Amino acid sequence: MQIRGLLADTRPLQDAHFRRLWQANIVTVVGAQLTVVVVPAQIYAMTGSSAYVGLTGVFGLVPLVVFGLWGGALADAFDRRTILVVTTVGLIATAVAFWAQAALDVGSVWLLLGLFSVQQAFFAVNQPTRSAVLPRLLPADLLPAANSLNMTVMQAGAIAGPLVGGALLPVLGFSWLYLVDSITLLATLGAVVRLPPLPVEGVVTPPGLRSVVEGFAYLRGHPVLLMSFVVDVVAMVFGMPRALFPEIADVDFGGPAGGGLAFALLFAAIPAGAVLGGVFSGWVSRVERHGLAVVLAIVVWGVAITGFGVAVGLADGRAGVWLWLAVAALVVGGAADMVSAAFRTTMLQAAASDAVRGRLQGVFIVVVAGGPRVADVAHGATAAAVGTAVAAAGGGVLVVVGTVAAALLVPAFVRYRVTAAPR
Repeated sequence: MQIRGLLADTRPLQDAHFRRLWQANIVTVVGAQLTVVVVPAQIYAMTGSSAYVGLTGVFGLVPLVVFGLWGGALADAFDRRTILVVTTVGLIATAVAFWAQAALDVGSVWLLLGLFSVQQAFFAVNQPTRSAVLPRLLPADLLPAANSLNMTVMQAGAIAGPLVGGALLPVLGFSWLYLVDSITLLATLGAVVRLPPLPVEGVVTPPGLRSVVEGFAYLRGHPVLLMSFVVDVVAMVFGMPRALFPEIADVDFGGPAGGGLAFALLFAAIPAGAVLGGVFSGWVSRVERHGLAVVLAIVVWGVAITGFGVAVGLADGRAGVWLWLAVAALVVGGAADMVSAAFRTTMLQAAASDAVRGRLQGVFIVVVAGGPRVADVAHGATAAAVGTAVAAAGGGVLVVVGTVAAALLVPAFVRYRVTAAPR
């Protein structure tokens, strides 16, 4: 019984609509993560520079900010099922375009970055809408479990994608892996088409600047929710070293420039930790102090990233034990990040009315997805100046310091609690 209580809470899967979306994601996220891996690998193969890889942060961040905020406003104005269908078709189209540029061997890093921007624009509208739908499908007491289940599947795909991509890149090349992404997205399209109509409940605000401003005004009046964004910015901007993975795999661990075992393990390690955290997430529905749980999880994340940077610095061009220690540190960090994300998502979904939920989720996706994009740029530039090990380890230290400072400045966030749902 104690072991069963630790395993993931699967009650949300009793809802047919949630179950179909969840099952579709099992297939879709693998293909999506192939693209996440292949884009930086293709850029690094073209240029041999982590700085160019870091530019994916710029080309991803701008559409994420603009379309994330606007997408949240759209989700509070139009039927959310329709928005999900349109944006999913757009994601399929951009995946096909990725395949075409690789198959034709265009060889333009700027075209690749441009396609990446278009893809992120569709993603930025799709995700706030998808998150805003969840509280319409499930009762509030099942949201922590549902968010944990969603993150577990997403991160499981993020393991399979890098492992498959890293292993097959030297064999199949870039184009075939992009093609897999475009095909797997059809599963999600089938699931969203079967959703019921999901018009906004309450007063509908026309999408535009005023609507976006109203969403920020709502946050300003809820400092606990605002602080949930702040600590995630600290965690991701300072602590996400993924832009360094191609160079670390190649230079610090002696792998080939176009993929290989070290490359695959580094990209898969954080999602692997998140999956472990999700599999043993049965306890999340019983936690009352969500704010404290977030702070502790982010501190663990920062310590783990610091350990990763130390292992990279000690490797000195060799793999062996240092590679596995680096991977282990990233696994611990991934588990901590999953816990933080599950509680932060639940806090936001439960606190907002349906009429503003899309806009708040738009802000959420800007922070959650935009933070790592800023980190790509910052880590790429920092590594060029001081090396990959110092950039990673120093970022981890800054995560711990920044999170503790935020907790001290806003103690209400640490004290925030909810009544645990009965099990």
